[in-house]
Amino acid sequence: MSFLRRRKGKASDSEPAPIEDESEIEQENQKHKQKQKLPSKDGGKPQKWSCVDSCCWFIGFICSIWWFLLFLYNAMPASFPQFVTEAITGPLSDPPGVKLRKEGLVAKHPVVFVPGIVTGGLELWEGHQCADGLFRKRLWGGTFGELYKRPLCWAEHMSLDNETGLDPSGIRVRPVSGLVAADYFAPGYFVWAVLIANLARIGYEEKTMYMASYDWRLSFQNTEVRDQTLSRIKSNIELMVATNGGNKVVVIPHSMGVLYFLHFMKWVEAPAPMGGGGGSDWCAKHIRAVVNIGGPFLGVPKAVAGLFSIEARDIAVARAFAPGVLDKDVFGLQTLQHMMRMTRTWDSTMSMIPKGGDTIWGGLDWSPEGYCNCSAKKVKNNDTNTAAENRVNYGRIISFGKDVAETHSSKIEMIDFRDAVKGNNLANATHCDVWTEYHEMGVGGVKAVADYKVYTTESVLDLFRFVAPKLMTRGDAHFSYGIANNLDDPEYEHFKYWSNPLETKLPNAPDMEIYSLYGVGIPTERAYVYKLTPTAECYIPFQIDTSAEGGSENPCLKGGVFSSDGDETVPVLSAGFMCAKGWRGKTRFNPSGIPTYIREYDHAPPANLLEGRGTQSGAHVDIMGNFALIEDVLRVAAGAKGEDLGGDKVHSDIFKWSENINLDL
Repeated sequence: MSFLRRRKGKASDSEPAPIEDESEIEQENQKHKQKQKLPSKDGGKPQKWSCVDSCCWFIGFICSIWWFLLFLYNAMPASFPQFVTEAITGPLSDPPGVKLRKEGLVAKHPVVFVPGIVTGGLELWEGHQCADGLFRKRLWGGTFGELYKRPLCWAEHMSLDNETGLDPSGIRVRPVSGLVAADYFAPGYFVWAVLIANLARIGYEEKTMYMASYDWRLSFQNTEVRDQTLSRIKSNIELMVATNGGNKVVVIPHSMGVLYFLHFMKWVEAPAPMGGGGGSDWCAKHIRAVVNIGGPFLGVPKAVAGLFSIEARDIAVARAFAPGVLDKDVFGLQTLQHMMRMTRTWDSTMSMIPKGGDTIWGGLDWSPEGYCNCSAKKVKNNDTNTAAENRVNYGRIISFGKDVAETHSSKIEMIDFRDAVKGNNLANATHCDVWTEYHEMGVGGVKAVADYKVYTTESVLDLFRFVAPKLMTRGDAHFSYGIANNLDDPEYEHFKYWSNPLETKLPNAPDMEIYSLYGVGIPTERAYVYKLTPTAECYIPFQIDTSAEGGSENPCLKGGVFSSDGDETVPVLSAGFMCAKGWRGKTRFNPSGIPTYIREYDHAPPANLLEGRGTQSGAHVDIMGNFALIEDVLRVAAGAKGEDLGGDKVHSDIFKWSENINLDL
């Protein structure tokens, strides 16, 4: 069409029209060549790509590769991954269920699973307008899709009432039921699935397995008040025993589920209305064994850091690496503040505050572990020089400054914070999108906390009552953290003592067995070095000091965190002490002499990527796929006793550390 414009009049095809202007012809030719993407006469370059073009091309390329790999994955034979793995590592050993079935083991005792904190799914039954379309959709567990789509709405519905610890007005979130409640935490990330599959290989099915799911956010007694969960567990166990030839159940709690089931064993025998009214012999009649996995019997120091500054080792590193992204008001997102406000409504977190005080965890200048043993080369018991050089004050669970963590207590000036006046706010709370209790403390209150300098497990309780009074008002009504002087005192009949093994008795069930199965060989958080953050708006004023390093002199201090032996979440001291000493034989905590056994699993990381999370892992959740642990569990479920397993299997110094604890038994 551009050439037609250069012709004058209605000239025929054989008769070219006169040309008006040669410059106009040149311009038209240039335009025509550009449309054809040809270089111009003067050697001009092709049109440049914009940033948008590059991004679109890159996204298209990634999507194409993804779909191609997905096609290959679905097209390959099911045996191909195993073939590749065996070609690299050699023949794979049989899964425990297959191995034991070949030995003739079959299902015998019904099995009850008790999941821990955060691993059980939660779904929405009633919500506010922002949650339209989510009826009976998972808010916790599964894909976590709603967390990404509407994070503030999600946080609102996952929070509980800050006064009652129960449902906020207009919101009902309830636990998912059935084995699917905690078989996988997220797609591809197993919790109970591997153990369930191996139990199925020796004959178990859904009628002989029961997932005792519960709302892990609530205090233990409130799961009964709101959902009658404890009554449901009691009824299901009674039904399983009655329909399986009178065979008692084997209960398998994991993580916080260990404390939850301790509470249940006292609740079920206690008279109504506080208890279940089952009578003093209910556990003896219905429970064959309690096989605890990764049990925080005496709490975990990680709970202290979580409640104090919503941190653990990994979050502290991320917070130091990208300061402001998590805690400042960047684009209206205050991630840590939202998390703190939400998790401080979860009463269950207070069940894992360390129990037993300085008697168990150590004081200002001593701890049961005595020395640092988290380096690559383990310290020998008779190597006194090394032990002296690497001595760690684990009893100081919080220290403000590396020098405070290492200095003898006689040289530390501690200014009491308990009577400090709160005021002179850090910021006007109206400027902050997310309110936390730290906004009420003011500069004076924050400074008073730091001036006390060092906290043990006993003074940490006073610290929490100062910085989080609403949290601890509820916590003190539902949990206790001391050591009972007289277990026959009627005071200890209250439910708040039932999940503390140092303030309650085991059932009168001498034929029952209690196992403690847990991983060792992984540095596990034990104490923290803190610092004050700059005084500014909307900050959480306390932060783990990731610059605090122990170096070669103290390899247990890395990134502001002192580590000891454990499973990465629960220290050996918490997981092993009760079965090693507190309940061993007939004691005032175990008057009927229930046999106790410790089974430790030395951590070994996966040999290669094809091994996934590993079959010899000792990590807190990954241990659920540990073949040796699964084999032990299956043997107990099939009728074996602790002596048949070989009794205790110990890799750590738990018996030595237990002897260092001066506890009246």
